[in-house]
Amino acid sequence: MKYDALFQSFNFKSGIEIENRIVMAPMTHFASNDDGSISDAELKYYSERANGPGLIITACANVTANGKAFPGQPAVDRDEMITGLRTLAETIKKNGAKAVLQIHHGGRECPPELVPNGDVVSASDVESSQGVQARALKEEEVAEIIRAFGEATRRAIEAGFDGVEIHGANGYLLQQFFSPFSNRRNDKWGGSLEKRLSFPMAIVDEVKNAVSAHAKEPFLIGYRLSPEEPHEPGITMKETFTLLDALVEKDLDYIHISLQEFWSKPRRGTTDTRSRIEIIQERIGDKVPVIGVGSIYTAEDAIKAKETNIPLIALGRELIIEPHWVEKIKAGEEATIQTALKKDDQERLVIPAQLWQAIVNAPGWFPFN
Repeated sequence: MKYDALFQSFNFKSGIEIENRIVMAPMTHFASNDDGSISDAELKYYSERANGPGLIITACANVTANGKAFPGQPAVDRDEMITGLRTLAETIKKNGAKAVLQIHHGGRECPPELVPNGDVVSASDVESSQGVQARALKEEEVAEIIRAFGEATRRAIEAGFDGVEIHGANGYLLQQFFSPFSNRRNDKWGGSLEKRLSFPMAIVDEVKNAVSAHAKEPFLIGYRLSPEEPHEPGITMKETFTLLDALVEKDLDYIHISLQEFWSKPRRGTTDTRSRIEIIQERIGDKVPVIGVGSIYTAEDAIKAKETNIPLIALGRELIIEPHWVEKIKAGEEATIQTALKKDDQERLVIPAQLWQAIVNAPGWFPFN
């Protein structure tokens, strides 16, 4: 009874219903084949975690060849990928979860060795966080990428996914266009705050058009964003409010707030001292459902987060550490939930070798005991 709030069904405005309030957050797994096709290791990883959450959002899939940001990233940039993506969707959906494909372009955060001719692109000629020099996209290239998000959505529909999540977070291309730090253009795609909004809004419109043209059944459209940037100039909470208000007008199924820590507080752009997620929920929560995420490990963490009136709670790292988190709470076995990795956990938890290596080589990313 204590955790009933996590197990209520939820209906999105598109007509999709999920059986509980737990979402598997999109997480890079580095496990797709080199050509971006879906691997057996990837399918086993999702299969192990597909029995509990109501909604599963995949690792981000690049919509163009020059948008690949990770080794082992799944691709949705060409029709040859549809067969493997269909198997992935079926694997996720086999026990009742809804499957959402996250669609993505890495922009200036793409390693040169992963993109054609090492040609790294962004909103402007700005270095990446790794010191890679990107070049500004030409206007016709901007239009091509917008079209690519629509084509990726068509492929997701053909592959049997229940929706797409537009990746506008974590410093990737959509955020690069919105940020005053990385967008220094003076054409229709940059300059004022309104013009910096143009690219992400054009992508939302293109995705919506693709759904209207190709989906014969209800199909979700979500958008993920990071509410602030740490550097100046950079996105502030005040600018995020403008982005949120614009997204609300697009009649989306949900907005997903990307946070490392659910209860983190604003840096600047507001005098409100509550957590960012509470501020955002108050601003838009009665207009579009919000997904909250960030360092939620235990059932108690999730229930406390739910008390903010956020309707949907996403788990990322915890569903790698404890693939059967939802089932254990439902069975009254929440005391047996694992909240930290052990050094010999890889095989038992069906974690792809590439992801395991990334975890081991990034101290502090995951808790270990």
